Amino acid sequence: MAVELRRTANWLQLLSFCAVGASGYAVNLAVYSALLAGGSGFVVAAVGSFAVAVGNNYTLNRVLTFRNQRSTVAVQGARYLSVSLVVLAVNLLLLTLLVWFGLHEVWAQATAIVLVTPMSFLGNKLWSFKG
Repeated sequence: MAVELRRTANWLQLLSFCAVGASGYAVNLAVYSALLAGGSGFVVAAVGSFAVAVGNNYTLNRVLTFRNQRSTVAVQGARYLSVSLVVLAVNLLLLTLLVWFGLHEVWAQATAIVLVTPMSFLGNKLWSFKG
């Protein structure tokens, strides 16, 4: 593990993942806010924004972050979706707890996304896009 932490390529890949994630973060929060403004509850808004952001993130991660670790689109897509659904479940748990503790719904979602990002990176690096 310590050797892997010293590899520059892993840190560059993490930076790329975070850049892709930043675009997904913006998409997610924009859709989430729009759904809340349209009257959706925060859980429904989180699931809807997830559905939009996951497509954006999968495509960009496949093309940019993990371009040298390709398998078939179907296999990687199914794995990516599986990891994303687990991450969504954790996100919804954190979101619900943060809202329950009084954090504004948008700030709660923004915080929950940041907290699940390491889990998403590890799941996708080690399984979805495994070389």
